[in-house]
Amino acid sequence: MTSNLTIFRDIWYTMIGIPGLEDAHTWISIPICSMYIVALVGNALLLFLIFTEHSLHEPMYYFLSMLALSDIFLSTVTTPKMLAIFWFQDGGISFGSCVSQMFFLHFIFEAESAILLAMAFDRYVAICYPLRYTTILTPSVIGKMGIASVIRSFFICFPLVFLVYRLTYCGKNIIHHSYCEHMGIAKLSCDSIKINIYYGVIAALFSTCLDVVLIIISYFLILCTVFRIPSQETRLKALSTCGSHVCVILLFYTPAFFSFFAHRFGGHSVPLHVHILLANLYVVVPPALNPIIYGVKTKKIQEKVIQVFSLSKKLC
Repeated sequence: MTSNLTIFRDIWYTMIGIPGLEDAHTWISIPICSMYIVALVGNALLLFLIFTEHSLHEPMYYFLSMLALSDIFLSTVTTPKMLAIFWFQDGGISFGSCVSQMFFLHFIFEAESAILLAMAFDRYVAICYPLRYTTILTPSVIGKMGIASVIRSFFICFPLVFLVYRLTYCGKNIIHHSYCEHMGIAKLSCDSIKINIYYGVIAALFSTCLDVVLIIISYFLILCTVFRIPSQETRLKALSTCGSHVCVILLFYTPAFFSFFAHRFGGHSVPLHVHILLANLYVVVPPALNPIIYGVKTKKIQEKVIQVFSLSKKLC
C-alpha cells in the first residue's frame, strides 16, 4: 500500500481548465489576461505611490499597500498556470507543485481577509477616535498587525498540507479546475475526506467568518458614531472615507463564500463549469478592481496618479 501510495503521488496530474468550455478557453483567456495585467500594473503603481510619496505615509495607506501586495500574490499564484492551460493546453503538474499552489492560494486568501479586517479597524479608529488616530495606529502597531495576519494565515493553512498528504490516492489524475485548491485535491483520493471537509468548515468559521463578523461590528460602531454627528456634511464626509473599503469587502467576500459553499454543499445545483469560471474570475477580478476603486474614490491617490502621468508626458 505504501509503495502504491508513493507511485500515485509521483504521477503527474492534469488540470483541464474549465470543464465543458474547453473550446472557449482562448476567448476566456483574453479578459483574464487583461485583468491580470491591470492587477499587476495597478497594484504595483499603488505600492510605488505609497512608498515614494510622503503625504501617503499614513495608516490607511500602509494597510492599502498590504492589500495591494496580497492582490499581486493572489493573482500571480494562479493566473500564469491558468493561461498556460488556456493557451497551450499545458495542464500538467506534479503532486508537490499542486500542493504548494494550494497552500499559497489559501494562505494569501486568509492573509487578505485579515488585512481587510485591519482596514476596518483603521476606519473605526479614524472615525470614532480621530484625535488618537495616529497615536493608536503607529507604524510599529501597523507592522505588528501585518505580521500577525501572516502568522495566523500560516497556522490556519499549513495543516491543509498534512490533510492532503495523509490521503490515499488511487490513480485518478484529472483535476477539473484551472488551479489546485484543497477540496479539488482531496476529491482525487479514494479515502473518506470528511476530516478535510470538517477542517475546511471549522477553519473558515474561526478565521474568514470571524473576520466578517468583526468587520460588521466595526461598521456598526462607525455608523453609530457617524449618525451622532450633527453636521450632515461631516457625516457624508466620514462615510465617504469608508466607501472604497466597503466596495473592496463586497468584491472579496461575496464570490469567496459562494465558491466555498458551492464546493462543499452545492452538489449538482451549481453547474461545474459555472463554479470553475467564477473561481477563475475571483483570482483576477478583485485584484484588478481594488486599485481602480481606491484610485477613483481616494482624492490623494487621484492627485498622485495625475502627477505621475503628467511627469511621464513631460519626460517623453
